Amino acid sequence: MSNKRKKMIEKVKAKLEHIPKGPGPQNELRLIYNMSRMRSLGKKAKSKQTAKEVLEGCMSRLKDDYPDFQFNYDEDFFSKCG
Repeated sequence: MSNKRKKMIEKVKAKLEHIPKGPGPQNELRLIYNMSRMRSLGKKAKSKQTAKEVLEGCMSRLKDDYPDFQFNYDEDFFSKCG
């Protein structure tokens, strides 16, 4: 595994600490965020996105399936990290 990939994994893992585990939809958010953020940091990324933009996109996609679910994440942390 390349050093860059290891750094990406650690970066995403650190952000996931601010998205708590929970019931089904919350865990789906964590899964989708993990995949989406790795993709957004990779060399084939189509555009630069902040961690917050990726998270908001993930929640938007999940709201279609879970319109009444209140997703939980550290809003203060994500507003500061971008």
